[in-house]
Amino acid sequence: MIFEIPVLETERFTLRPLSVSDADDVFKWASDEAVARYLRYEPHESTDTSREWLSSLDTLENEYTWGIVRKSDGQLIGCCSMRSHEDGKWWTIGYSLRRDCWNKGCATEVTKRMIAFIRGKYGDVGIYAAHAVENTASGRVMEKCGMHYVRDGEESSFDGRTIFKVKIYQLREEKK
Repeated sequence: MIFEIPVLETERFTLRPLSVSDADDVFKWASDEAVARYLRYEPHESTDTSREWLSSLDTLENEYTWGIVRKSDGQLIGCCSMRSHEDGKWWTIGYSLRRDCWNKGCATEVTKRMIAFIRGKYGDVGIYAAHAVENTASGRVMEKCGMHYVRDGEESSFDGRTIFKVKIYQLREEKK
C-alpha cells in the first residue's frame, strides 16, 4: 500500500512530504561521505541522483518518508522514515541529517514524533531500528526514544556490495 504522507510538527521541525524540487537540498547531505558512511546508500554523485531518489518515493509501499524542515529558517536539513513490516505489526525507523545538524537533539526529536504518529495511527506496534556499530550517536538516539538494545546483526548496502555490522534496538519485545 502506498501511504498518504501527512505533515507532522515538533517543537523545532516540520516533517513534510519530499518532492523532486528538494533535490538541491537533499544533495547537501546525501552527497556528504561522512553522512553516508553509516547509511545503506552511496553518497549521491549529483543532484540528478538526488532527483532520481526523490522520484522513487511516490512508489514506495508501506513507508512514510518525510523531509525534516527546520522551523527557525525553513531549511530542509534531512529526512526520516518509517516502514511497515509483517502486516503492520513492526515498523523500522530511519533518518539522515546534514552533518551540521548532528548532536543537537534533532534526530531524537524527530524520531519521538514518528513513534507517536505510528502508535497513534496503528496502536501498540513494535518499533525497531539498527545502527552501524561505529555510529554510537544513533544508539543514544534510540535509547532516548525508549528503545533498548536487543542484538547484533548485519545489513548490506542497497547495492549489495557492502555488508556492515549493526546493533539492533526495539521498543517492544518480540512475541514468541
